[in-house]
Parts: sequence; structure tokens; C-alpha cells
Amino acid sequence: MKRGVRCSAVVAALAMASGWAAAQPAYQNFRAAIYVTVESTRELENPKVLEAQYRRIAGQVRFDKVYLETYRSGEFADEAALETLKRFFARHGIAVSGGIAFSAPALGVPFGTLDYENAHDREICRRAVELAARHFDEIILDDFFFYSTKTDADIAAKGGLTWTQYRLQRMREVAEDLVLKTARAVNPRVRVIIKYPNWYEHYQALGYDLDVEAKKFDAIYTGTETRDPQITDQHLQQYQSYLIFRYLDNVRPGGGDRGGWVDTYATRYVDRYAEQLWDTLFAKAPEITLFNWSDLASPRPLEPGERPWSNEATSFDWNAMRRSDRGAPRDGPPGWARAAGFALEQADRFLGRLGRPIGIASYKPYQSSGEDFLQDYLGNLGIPIELTPEFPTDAPLVLLTRSAAEDPEIVAKIKRQLLSGKSVVITSGLLQALAGRGIADIVELEETGRSVSVQDFFGVFGAGRGAGLDEPHRDTPSIAFPEIRFFTNDAWPLIRGVSQAYGVPVLLMDRYSRGVLYVLDVPDNPGDLDELPQPVLRALRESLQGDFPVRLDAPALVSLFAYDNGTFIVQSFRADSTSVGVSVAGSHAALVDLLTGERIASEPPTVAGPRTDTTHGTRAEFRVEVPPHSYRVFSAR
Repeated sequence: MKRGVRCSAVVAALAMASGWAAAQPAYQNFRAAIYVTVESTRELENPKVLEAQYRRIAGQVRFDKVYLETYRSGEFADEAALETLKRFFARHGIAVSGGIAFSAPALGVPFGTLDYENAHDREICRRAVELAARHFDEIILDDFFFYSTKTDADIAAKGGLTWTQYRLQRMREVAEDLVLKTARAVNPRVRVIIKYPNWYEHYQALGYDLDVEAKKFDAIYTGTETRDPQITDQHLQQYQSYLIFRYLDNVRPGGGDRGGWVDTYATRYVDRYAEQLWDTLFAKAPEITLFNWSDLASPRPLEPGERPWSNEATSFDWNAMRRSDRGAPRDGPPGWARAAGFALEQADRFLGRLGRPIGIASYKPYQSSGEDFLQDYLGNLGIPIELTPEFPTDAPLVLLTRSAAEDPEIVAKIKRQLLSGKSVVITSGLLQALAGRGIADIVELEETGRSVSVQDFFGVFGAGRGAGLDEPHRDTPSIAFPEIRFFTNDAWPLIRGVSQAYGVPVLLMDRYSRGVLYVLDVPDNPGDLDELPQPVLRALRESLQGDFPVRLDAPALVSLFAYDNGTFIVQSFRADSTSVGVSVAGSHAALVDLLTGERIASEPPTVAGPRTDTTHGTRAEFRVEVPPHSYRVFSAR
């Protein structure tokens, strides 16, 4: 059986499990849904508006499903209108589920939430759930199911708990008593899905709980909207649209994470919208929700935005998008809906040929935070990450950031990995957090509290073997690294940053029993990782990825998505065309581009940069060109 057929079968099975199955699926490898806010739900009560907006959207993007919202910010949907809309969409072969946003009118803050110590707000919550459960067998909670108020009643109820402890406790009660019990009392068939937002490092502080709460619900959903890393304030890197779905898929494995959710906001160029859709699908999300109906139905023409690469052949071809259609007349110029349709149709062509996503195992315990979103920054460096809430004991190498310090047994787990002959990478932030907790029993290091600004880099293994890792014709900006004090000949720096004849280890190595411990020094500003010279990134990938099936040799902002069947994707978030070296484990004569059929022959092996003391077997070397803000899909042959 072909992999595409298997993928389609999985999508169909999940569709049946969620209580719906379109007669003719919009796509072979995933489902597409549109979220309709309560404001739009009320607008669509007008039959002429409904018909016109449906025609506008359906002429530009195929979709299988809509979520009709019943409550948001004090506004409830009309019950008769909900039934009318359900019948309308059913006539068009579109499945319908319900949605709720437990938001309140904002009072001096960007996003207001209900106050769950307030009887009036608790009744709003109950009423919204009852309304949705009366009309739908499936309900999704938009990502306002958190708790941010600090009223006098909240302060009194919190008592001696921290805000995190109190909010986790209260929202578990709200989830069970106000939402799930209420919904099931009204409709015993109902399935309730909770959508988690994009700010996964901070969930617990606002009452979101991936441990107890996530398992109470029938399924979860993932906010994969990352928008623009420059103009938004949440440190969301492009790679996160992939990584966060992988993380939540590991929270609820086996299909419990139903899909990813992308909106149209805070994008300076249209390619950024498409990238979020693509990366969600590269993570193997079985469904993707487009937020929201009103943006997709807007008659305003879509603007391309800031695109200095507009004359290049990029993955999101603006002119091809404008010319394209899906066999139905468009009502007006292309809008956000056509951008979505163009991106989704493109990805559907090859997703069925990809295997299961794989990456460097990284452990982030439940209710943890620290070195916020660092794995996403590393993903932007071409290091594929598989983030998990459980310690991955079977992984040959585990990456641990400061958030791992939340596990009281973390040092013992590190020791067990090393004793069994595996490798562990800890960050400078985790090293600092583990001071006095037993890490010195493995290696005696000190995070001094000082920082050293460096511009030059060297690779070294053994006395006198330093080799420069700077890039010719490029001055690296000054980067501040925490100073890590180590004992010579006990631990060795594999990568050093140097300033005025003084060095700071960027990647440190120490052997313990049969294993290897690495310490990755993270710059004071994690964004400075993007400024590291390409030879530094090459050496870093070689140590961290080892014998991983595929490695890149590329500058920052070129990501790798790898799969267990030998396929992989190279995606550039750069504004210029990029020459990328690709190293594939084993003997391979060629790479095949799965989109174009082009065959790329292997190159003679080269030794680029300094070698560490490890070797990783036979590898085939290739070079590929990736246009700006584009991806290429390969299989090694």
C-alpha cells in the first residue's frame, strides 16, 4: 500500500472518530476547517450575507468543516441561527462543530478572561457550554480557557499558594465541573476539545495544564500561529509552528492532538502566512483550522507585503497564486482564503510520501519553563527537535534546557543516560539551575554569573589543535555568552568564543562512564544564535546530531524536517537564496526532489572545519539551492 493511501486512511479514521466524514474530502492528507466567531455567526443570519461570503471563501479554498462559535466576550449566538447555519453547511457537504471563546470584555488588558471566583462569570461559562452542547456533538474551546484576573476574590482564594499553583488548581475544577460535566449532562454524545495557545512555555502560570487537564478532555488542539518574530512580543520563532504540534502530539499521542490552528495576523509578507500553514502540516497535523471566517470572506484584495524576493521562484509564488483557481469562479480578487488554498494544495501534493517526524529528543516536563522557546531557536539553526513531556530514556542523545530543572529527579536521569552509554546535552541555563543539586558529581563546572562578549570562534579538540570557525568576508557582531568555568583536561571545549585572548566555551564536552555530557552555552540574547558563523553551526550540528540520518551545512534560519522513511524537508526563512550542504547517513548516489523529480548527484566527501573525537560512519554529501522563504522536499536514493 502506498504511504499516501495510508495517510488518507488515517485522516478518514480520525474523521469518523470525530463524528463526521465529508463525502469528498477537500485534501488527501489532512482536513481543513474554518473557525467562525460569534460576531460572524450573527452576521451570517442574513441569508444574502451567508451566500455571498460562502461563495467568496469556497471559490478560493477547499474546506471540510466549520466551527460555529456560540460565545465570545459577552456575546452569545442566536440558537435559531445556529440551526439555520448547520443546515446550510450540511447542504454544501461541510461538517459543523461548535466553538466557545471564554473571553470577557477587556478591561485595561489586551485579553480579558472570565473570573472563575465570580458567580456571574461562572454562570456565563456554564450557559455558553450548555448552548454549545445543545446544538453540537463536538465543541472546541478557543484559547481563552485560561485565567488572568487578580480581583480581591481571586487574591483571597489564592491564599498562600503561588498564582501558578492556584490557577492550575482552579482551572482543573472549572474544566471538570463547569465545562465537561455540564456539556455531558446536556448531550451525552458530546466530545469537548481544548485548544492550547502558542505560548507553551507559560501555560501553567495562567492555569493551562498539559498534564491533568489535557487528559480530561476528549482531545486537544494546537495553536501553531507564530506570526512574525520581529513585530510580535512572545519570542515565537518560525520553527515553532512545527515544534509545538510535535510537543502536544506527544502529550496526547495516538491521535489525541486533533490539529493545528493558524490565523492571518501580524504578518509583514504573505509568505509568512503560508509558512505557518506548511510547517503545521510538516508536523503531520491531521487537521488545520483557519482563523477566521471574516478574514477569509473579506472582499479586500490580499496585499503581498514586504517581499524583496518577489522576482525569484519561491515556494509561495505570488503571481501563480493570483492566477490560480480551483475550478470555480472567484468572487473578486484573491484574498486570505486564496493564499490559504494555494499553500494547502501545494503541501497536499507530497505530504503522503513523508514518514513519521523524527528529531533530537528534548525533554520539557509538565508545568515547566526556562530559557523560553530555546528549542525553537535551535530549530531555526537546522537542528530538528522532537519535544516531549516524558524523559526519553531510549534516545541516544537528549537535549535538556533549563525547564528540565522542574523535574526533581533530573540529575539522576542524566546519570542513568550517561551510565548506559548515551549522550546528554545540557544548556548553560540548566547548569546554573542545577548548582547544588548534584550536577557536580558528574562534572565540576561553574556558571560564574559574568558574561564575555566575543566575535571570534575556534574549534578545538586536543592541545594546540584550534582551527578558526569565523566566516571570511563577514564580521560577526559581538555576542555575549555566560562564562562557564571548567577544569582543563577534565572537560574540553569543542567550540570556543574568544575576545582579547580570553576564551569562553560555547560547546563543552566531558566523558562520564560510557556516555558523553555536552554543555551548550546559550547567549544572553538567544536571538544572537542566528548571528553565529556558519562553521560554528556546522560544528554544533555535528556534535548534537551525530549519526542522525540527515544534517545540514547552512547559515541560520534554514530548518530541517526529517522523517523515518528517509524523506526530509529543507526550509529557508531567509530573504536570500541559500546554498545548503546536505549530509545523509549511508551511501546514496542522489537526492530526488519530490516536487519536481530533479535528481541531485552526490559530491565527493570533504572535511570542512575541525573534527571532534567522534566519527559517524559513511555519509553521502550533497549541495542544494533553496530560494528565499521556500522549502524543498527530498528523498535519498
